[in-house]
Parts: sequence; C-alpha cells; structure tokens
Amino acid sequence: MQRRDFLLALASLGLCRSQVGAAESVRFGRVLPGRKLVFPADHGAHPDFRTEWWYATGWLDLPDGSPIGFQTTFFRVRTGVGEDNPSAFAPRQLILAHAAIADPTLGRLRHAERAARVGFSRAGYATDQTGVWVGDWRFEQHQGNYLAQVRAEDFSYSLRLIPSGPPMLNGRAGFSTKAPDPQHASYYYSQPQLKVEGSVTLAGLTRAVTGKAWLDHEWSSELLPQEAQGWDWIGINLHDGGALMAFRMRGEKSPALWSAASYRPVNGATQTFPHDAVEFQPLRHWRSPRTAINYPVAWRLRVGTRHFELQVLMPDQELDSRRSTGAIYWEGAVRLLENEHEIGHGYLEMTGYGEKIRLG
Repeated sequence: MQRRDFLLALASLGLCRSQVGAAESVRFGRVLPGRKLVFPADHGAHPDFRTEWWYATGWLDLPDGSPIGFQTTFFRVRTGVGEDNPSAFAPRQLILAHAAIADPTLGRLRHAERAARVGFSRAGYATDQTGVWVGDWRFEQHQGNYLAQVRAEDFSYSLRLIPSGPPMLNGRAGFSTKAPDPQHASYYYSQPQLKVEGSVTLAGLTRAVTGKAWLDHEWSSELLPQEAQGWDWIGINLHDGGALMAFRMRGEKSPALWSAASYRPVNGATQTFPHDAVEFQPLRHWRSPRTAINYPVAWRLRVGTRHFELQVLMPDQELDSRRSTGAIYWEGAVRLLENEHEIGHGYLEMTGYGEKIRLG
C-alpha cells in the first residue's frame, strides 16, 4: 500500500512546489495486472517507478526472554526532478529511512530517520537483489538472507533475517489494488516468517536477540485517491507457521474505502480476500501526550469467516517522521488473538489519524 506521501517526501528534502509540478510531465513506470513477479530480480529496486519501499518489522526476544519490537523501512523515491540535468547534484532519486525499537521497559519508541539524494556514496540501491542504503544504514540481501544494520543516537542493531519459504504475493499474483479504480494499485509481496538473529544495543548495552520478522516490498507510481484519509495495516506471523496480511483504506466520511487481505496457511497456498470480506473495528483508543492524536490501540478484525482481536505490546508506539517523509503515524508491535487465545505476533501501522494525507 502507498505508505508514505510522495509530495511530502519531496517537501521534506527542500524541493519547491514548482519542481514538484515539473514531475507531472515525467513518464513513470506503470502498475499493470498480469505482470508476473520474477525473483530474484524483483527483490531489487525498480527505479522507473515513483515510489518503492522495503519494510521489515518483527518481535525480538532479549536473553531474559522479554520482548521488544523493531522496524526498518527504506524508501526509494523517483522525484521526476532534474532528469535531463547531467549534474550529479540533481535530485533524481532519493532514499529515506526510518528505524525504531519498541521497548516496553521504556514505554515509548526509540526511533530515528535519515534522508539523502542518491549519489556521492551517500545513498543508493541495487537492482538485481535487495540492497538499499543511506549513510551507514543498510538493508540488503547476502547469500539469500537479509541484513539490517542501523546505528542511531540512542540505539543500534545488526540483524540477519532468514527466509523460511517463498514470497507471499498479495492481491492478484502481486497486483494489489488500493481503491475501486484499479489505477490505484501497486506491485506488492510479503516475506513472512523470517527467522531473526543478531544483536541490539540499548542504553549502551549490547545484547543478543532472536525472533521472527515480516518483510513487505512494494512499488508503485500512483498516489492515493483524493478521498483517502489514511490506512490501517497488519502483517502477522502466526504461531503455527502461517501468515496474515490485511489492510483498509479510510476516507474522511467512510471508514472503509477499500480493504483486502492475504492468508497463507503453513505449507498451503495463499488465499486472498476481497473488500467486503475484511472489516476493522476499533475497540479502544490512546491519546498521544506529544501530538494529542487519538489512535485505536485495540481492534476487532474480521477476515472471511474468522474473527480476531489485536492487542498492542504498548500503547505509545507513535513515530514522528516530519524530518523525512513528513508524516506522524503509529507503527508498533501487536499480538493477534482468536477465541481469546494468542495465535500470532506482528505489526500494526495506522496513518491519517492526525492530519489527512495531503497529495499536493
């Protein structure tokens, strides 16, 4: 799904409105149904498209068994600006990155962000496999595994994410619609049930961690429909080895402009669910003491005939990324319950609960 607003990303890098307007004449890559995703090539970047992201989240266990959550997100943005300019300073492609640790003992997120134009060894991407970086932050494939390396002011981590199976293609074989009009679509696959091992440094103390993670890779050239207010999304690693992804797009007047879900049972084929088979219902809210935004922090979720509940690891998992993508959103670790029994761990993302997503 179109997780970040392209125009806000440009504004945060200091590009003026007239430059953004110049991008309208650029021919970006198109998302079309029937295009088969091919691996390993589609693990890499697709620089013809306007936006792309690699988004890894997961639950980690510290040596004493206590849980923490982690997030690593890298965005590639083709700005449409300066494409005829031979100067290496032209901001044709940007890389933006978010990283966070959800630590219940602290009670809020540790998070950091970076942004740079591609070039001068400051930021870049690979096209033949996953490989994206900004400064010394990296997310890349090596010998079939993913490596996530982040060094921030008050935390750092070095994690190896090991796939347990093939990618899960969302939508129609990876063609994922975000609205009734199919022009609002992306190419989208997930890599659930990633085994994680590595280390995390908090408050100057480095500790070994293990856990499970989820990776989304998505690329598109279409902005969200004008009526979109925001979205709610989950990616859940089920304890039995299965995987569940679900999202809804919210409008200002309609809580469910569009919804969809993918479910892959362990050792089974992926099942997809249409708009009318997916329902999100908020149960309880938490008010941010920093932004005064109210976020749902308990949910009831229906996917097909199954009914679930979502419980958060901690209420305060708000992430302020105004220095990079311009958004304030909630992104955090959650538990999935069915019939009052915990059946999975994963992440929940909620946007548009403060300001409406702006498209220019």
